Amino acid sequence: MNAYLFSLLAGILAGVVYSLIGVQSPAPPAIALVGLLGILAGEQILPVVRRIVSGLKPGAAWREAKCSQHMFGALPGGRIPDAGKEDR
Repeated sequence: MNAYLFSLLAGILAGVVYSLIGVQSPAPPAIALVGLLGILAGEQILPVVRRIVSGLKPGAAWREAKCSQHMFGALPGGRIPDAGKEDR
């Protein structure tokens, strides 16, 4: 139930931001896609910052947090890790 409540609150926040910047919902496709990219990037900020603070370099922190997989999915030609093995 919490996930639904948080999702609703995030949607309300997005609606408020849209209203503040003068964009009507549904937003034009380019604005909507940029907003979705911002959401995906925003989800990665805390995990990456935590790893950087713990001493990793930014590139290593990005890889360790598995940001590419989360933001871009399985890219064509990319290696799909075995389900039973940890990614190194």
